[in-house]
Amino acid sequence: MNNEPKKPRAGWEPLPHGHLPCPTYFPAGLAMGTTFLFWGLITSWIIFLVGAGLFIAALAGWITEIRHGRN
Repeated sequence: MNNEPKKPRAGWEPLPHGHLPCPTYFPAGLAMGTTFLFWGLITSWIIFLVGAGLFIAALAGWITEIRHGRN
């Protein structure tokens, strides 16, 4: 195998080398919590509370992960 970096195509620039965050499930949990919140407004307060709990837990987890830079 050739370990030389590939040259970009004509008119393209290579991506800058920077830190990308690791994948996480917290955004999906946040979206699911939001869905349950609005679903709970229409149907039942129990579903609303589940959505609120999921939303708060996902938001807190995501913020904690970003603040502490966990990989």
